[in-house]
Amino acid sequence: MSGELVTGLKCRLCGKLYPKEALNFCTDDFGPLEVAYDYEAVGRTFTREAIATRPRNMWRYRELLPVDGEPTVGRHVGGTPLIRADRLAKLLGVAELYIKNDAVNHPSLSFKDRVVAVALSKAVELGFETVGCASTGNLAGSVAANAAAAGLEAYVLIPEGLEQGKVLGATIYGAKVVAVRGNYDHVNRLCSQIAFRYGWGFVNVNLRPFYAEGSKSMGFEIAEELGWRAPDQVVAPMAGGSLIGKLHKSFLELETLGLLNGPVRTKMFGAQATGCNPISNTVKTGAGKVKPVRNPETIAKSLAIGDPADGWFASKLIRETGGWSEDVSDDAIVDNMRLLAETEGVWAETAGGVTLAVARRLIDEGKIDRDGSIVLCITGNGLKTQEALVDHLPRPVVIRPTLEEFEALVEAGVPAVLASA
Repeated sequence: MSGELVTGLKCRLCGKLYPKEALNFCTDDFGPLEVAYDYEAVGRTFTREAIATRPRNMWRYRELLPVDGEPTVGRHVGGTPLIRADRLAKLLGVAELYIKNDAVNHPSLSFKDRVVAVALSKAVELGFETVGCASTGNLAGSVAANAAAAGLEAYVLIPEGLEQGKVLGATIYGAKVVAVRGNYDHVNRLCSQIAFRYGWGFVNVNLRPFYAEGSKSMGFEIAEELGWRAPDQVVAPMAGGSLIGKLHKSFLELETLGLLNGPVRTKMFGAQATGCNPISNTVKTGAGKVKPVRNPETIAKSLAIGDPADGWFASKLIRETGGWSEDVSDDAIVDNMRLLAETEGVWAETAGGVTLAVARRLIDEGKIDRDGSIVLCITGNGLKTQEALVDHLPRPVVIRPTLEEFEALVEAGVPAVLASA
C-alpha cells in the first residue's frame, strides 16, 4: 500500500532523507521534515479510473497519504462539498466562486479531521498508545474524537480562555484536556517537552510530517470536483502556515502524475486576522523572515499562532505563485461570517470570516482576478465560535400567540430586532 510508496522523510532545507519514524526535524540543520514519495510507483495504481471506484472520503487518494496498509483511524473523514457560490459571487462581482466546506467534516466539523486521521493512523502503526496535541481549538476536538474511536488515550493541551464550544468539543470524548496559562506558542513548547519526556505521539510535534500530509486531501478533492483542474486562485486561512502549502503541493502532485487537465497556475492567497498576522505581515513587507507576534489578540482564536512553524515556507509560496496575503479586523471577521451565512447558508467559524473578508479586500484591490476561478477554504464550523456573534446578532421579536400580532409584524416590515425588555 501507500507505505511502500513513501521513500522516507526529507529535510525541507538540506534534503537529507530519514526513515519513516516519529521525527519532525533534521538533526543536521533543524529544518522541518516532510514525507517523500516514489511518484513513479504511485502512478502505477493512482489513476482517475481507480480513484472513481473508491468511496467518497479522503482515503480515495491513499497512495499519496503516508499510511501503511489500510487506515485504522478516521476511515470516514473527507468527501466534503465544493459549493458553487453563485449568490455570493454575484455580490462580490466575480465569475466563478466556490466554497470548500470542511465545516461539515466528520467527526469534529473541521478540516483538522484530515490531518488527525493520518497522524493517528500512523501513531497506531508506530505502536503509540497515548497521543496528544497542542491546539487552538479545532485540533483539540479532532484528536479527542478520533482517539476515542481508536481506543487511544489522549492528552489535549490548549491555551487558557479558548471558546467554550471547543473546550466541550474535546472534553466530551474523554480526552484529558489541560488549559495552559499563556498563548499557543507556550502550549506548543510544552507539548514538545512532554512528547520527548514521555515518548507519546503528539500529532503536531513528533508526528507532524505525517500529520501535515492529511491537508493535501482537501486539495485533491477540490481538483477532482472541478473536473480534474487546479483552480486559478485559492484563499486559505493561515495559522501555522501548513495548510496553504499542502494545498499547493496536492495540485503539483496531481500534475506530476498526469491527472490534471492542464498545468498548475494556481495563485495562493493567505488570510489572517490583524491581531495575529505574522505571515501576512511578512508577505506585505517583503521581509526575509517571519517576525513572531508575541501576544495575539483576535476573536479568530483558531488562527492565533504568533510564531508559525511553516510561516516562512507559506510566505515564500505565496510570493512564488503570484498571490498575496492580507489581514482583517475582528469587526470584518464578524461581518463576513454573517455574509457567508446569509448568502450561501454556510455557518463558518471565525476563521471562515477571516477568509471571506480577506478575499473581498483582495478582489476590491485587484489582486484576485474577478474572471478567474476562486476557491475559498472554510475550515471549521460556526457552532464552535458562538461567542464571536452573541453581541452582533439580533434576538427574535417576541409576540403573543395571535394571528393579529403576527400580521401587524409582517405589515410593518419589521426585521428580527432586539426584543424589548
